[in-house]
Formats: sequence, structure tokens, C-alpha cells
Amino acid sequence: MKKPMPLPADVRLMHMATASLVVVFMALALAGSAGWLLRHPAFALQAITVQGEVDRNNAFTFRTQVLPKLQGNFFSIDLDQTRQAFESVPWVRMAIVHRDFPNQLRTVLLEHQPIAIWGDEGANTMVNEQGQVFEASLEDVDAERLPRMKGPDDESLEVARMYLALNPRFQDLDMAIEMIELTPRGSWRVETKNGARVELGRGTATELTQKLTVFLTTLSQVAASYQRTPTALISADLRHKNGYALRLQGVTTVESSKKNKL
Repeated sequence: MKKPMPLPADVRLMHMATASLVVVFMALALAGSAGWLLRHPAFALQAITVQGEVDRNNAFTFRTQVLPKLQGNFFSIDLDQTRQAFESVPWVRMAIVHRDFPNQLRTVLLEHQPIAIWGDEGANTMVNEQGQVFEASLEDVDAERLPRMKGPDDESLEVARMYLALNPRFQDLDMAIEMIELTPRGSWRVETKNGARVELGRGTATELTQKLTVFLTTLSQVAASYQRTPTALISADLRHKNGYALRLQGVTTVESSKKNKL
């Protein structure tokens, strides 16, 4: 069998030129199609559907705070920027944006669910169920029923976890936590709804829960010996290595003209 003869050089060049022209033509055609899509009125955004958790927002809020930040049509709009625009609205924790062909967007929202007020008095910041700090109006919640948490913003999740670990222990004695704080030195402090202040010191949630359980057990016994209940607690300091100090309402001891409060 004879081997095929190689094509002459001028023929090979002609084929290469033809192939190049085809590629250029296709590129121009695609660019023209893209330009047509960007300009065609049929693909201008006609509606944005909002689904999910929208208890604390409404259409007016989204129309005034989100729409001015959006640019482009169905194909050209930046979905990541659109997501950020929705997430900049108060109470919106997460937004998921989809395209619905040919001219609509669909957004699914998740709202912040507050578990506590964050920071000092007057701050419009809260902590959600994920331990994230967010800013929103306290007028939108029943602030009186929320505890207060304090600490560095980047430790908000740890503060929330400590609250969830310790609060049931206090609730067992009708002393729910009103405020929990992680100090700059890494020490924990609690104030109860009864007005008691408890210095817990440093430690993990497990360590402080064990320490608190021992304290509250003996607190009941000490209070009973003075015909009091644990809710008579004024303050306690659990930072001592082998014990604790406490004060109870209406209980004092006087010895050698020196007054010491329990």
C-alpha cells in the first residue's frame, strides 16, 4: 500500500488560514450574541421574588435598601453582589440568590434569631443562635426577656456556649442568668435576675459547670441554715482555690466589734 503523499506547503497554509478564519468568525458571532443578550429588553429584570424568613422585613425595605444597589440584566447581574445587598439589610443573616429564566431573580432569606443582647446598655447589638453578633433595632424584639452578654466580639460564640451551659444550673434554683461576661483577662462573671453577682473565674464550660454545681448545692445548705433560700444570694466569689466567699441578704456576723458579711 502506498503511503499518502504529503500536502504541498501552499495547500497546508491555505487550510490553516481557513481554520483561523473559522475560529475568528465564531468568536465574533459569540461576542455579538453576548452583546445582544446584554441589550435585549426581554432579559431586563422584571421581578425579584423573596422567600424564606421575612418576619422583620417587608417589600418596602427591600425596594429602598436593595434595588438601588443592583445593576445589570438577567445574564449580567452579579449574584454575589446581589447576595451582599440583601445581607446588608437589618435582620438578614443569609441570602441565597438564584436566576429564574428569563427575567427574574429568586432570593431565599434566613433571619437572625436573637438569644441575647450584646454589649453595654444602649448598644443596638445582639447575638443570634449561631453565636454571631449583629446590629438591629431592639424595638423589634422583647428586649426585657433577653439576657445580656459581654465580651470581645470574636468570642461571642464562646460566650453564648458558656451561657447555655451554666444557665440551667441557675434556673434549677430560680436564679436565671441576667448577664454573663467574659472579661478582658479571660475570667467569667454572672449576674442573676435576682440581682446576685457571681465571680466564676477562668475555666472551660465543663470546669465551670462542675464548680458551679458544687457551689449551688452547698449554697442551698448554707441558706437553709439561716432560714433563707438560695435567692437570698447577694454575691459569691468562686475564684478561691479551696472554697468560696458569699453574702446573703439579711445575714451578718459580728465578732470583736468587727463586722463580716457572709
